[in-house]
Amino acid sequence: MQKLTKKKNSFTGRYPNLNTVLMVEDYLNSHRDIPITLAELRTVLPRQVMNQTLKIILEYLWASGKIIYGPRGVQWIYQEPDHIKKMLENSLEI
Repeated sequence: MQKLTKKKNSFTGRYPNLNTVLMVEDYLNSHRDIPITLAELRTVLPRQVMNQTLKIILEYLWASGKIIYGPRGVQWIYQEPDHIKKMLENSLEI
């Protein structure tokens, strides 16, 4: 499960903060039509993200079932369930 960040005798020194995770999530969600490579993703994000940090974020998104990762790159696949959409339509925003 942790193939991207775990290597023999390796230590992950940096972990992403929530703003960085949300930034990557929002970008991938809004550009879900075609896969994007890691190099392209790093150049199009609003802020620079270290390669190690980006891999940790992508590993988290993959483990939570939001993206797929293959030879063509990364692609967003998560779709919000209908019952949650209906629940949020009638909710009161504070």
